[in-house]
Amino acid sequence: MSQAVDGTNKIVLISGCSSGIGYTVAHGLRADGWRVFATARDTEDAEALQAEGFDSFVLDIADPDSIAAGVAHLLAQTDGRLDALFNNAGFGLPGAVEDLSRAAMRHQFETNVFGSMELTNALLPVMRKQGQGRVIFNSSILGFAAMPYRGAYNASKFALEGFADTLRQELHGSGVHVVLVEPGPISSRFRANAQIQFERWVGGSGSFHEPAYQAMRARLAKEGPASPFTLSPDAVLVAVRKALQARRPAARYRVTLPARAFWYLKRLLPTCLLDRMLLAASGDEPGVAYGRRRA
Repeated sequence: MSQAVDGTNKIVLISGCSSGIGYTVAHGLRADGWRVFATARDTEDAEALQAEGFDSFVLDIADPDSIAAGVAHLLAQTDGRLDALFNNAGFGLPGAVEDLSRAAMRHQFETNVFGSMELTNALLPVMRKQGQGRVIFNSSILGFAAMPYRGAYNASKFALEGFADTLRQELHGSGVHVVLVEPGPISSRFRANAQIQFERWVGGSGSFHEPAYQAMRARLAKEGPASPFTLSPDAVLVAVRKALQARRPAARYRVTLPARAFWYLKRLLPTCLLDRMLLAASGDEPGVAYGRRRA
């Protein structure tokens, strides 16, 4: 059992629990004895989590009013306590950088960056007062290794890591630890949701990259794992458990072989060679567009 000093169960808030990583981590931590507040953006999903016995409420981190209401509700239910926050909510918006509008980029950042930081900042006073706490951000291999047609998502995760690294330094000595979890390919609804975002914000009609987008659509619609190195969300649960249980957690926990490999390759290889490897690993070759244009 995970218990606080007074013998009560430790409390964790998790964003984005409707499916995938958030859903799996919520179940895993509850099994470990945590009191889990498993939140979701949509009322229907929050009600489904409640039916499974979770403390759950609607939390749309792209909406400041939802964050304020959610934090107030949480603290009212816990007598002002919180031991850990897992910032998991997020999505990917694919598309070539030159096809991304300001509105599209703002849409990506509202959830992946601004919402996660606003939620964290709203809860940090609680952890500072307690003199302890864990803030975990679900980042990505794309938070340190950029790939084509993922510019908005790449940028959002790079930005999130910059905030987290700075926050970790600013919280030094407070008893509050900041951790980044950096998954590679994980089985989830990420690709299906990304396809919806692409069609809404980019579409590709008339774009120079339209030939490559056709291949990208096929990849996003493909059933099953996106890569032979794809792991289940349980692999992220293992990393989150380590971050919560360690007396002094690491600043980063990389999940999956690609995430670990590219972390080291980025430090060892010349940029031009690393770019070639990332292009090949991405599954979305811009060369498709270039080849057709040059023909």
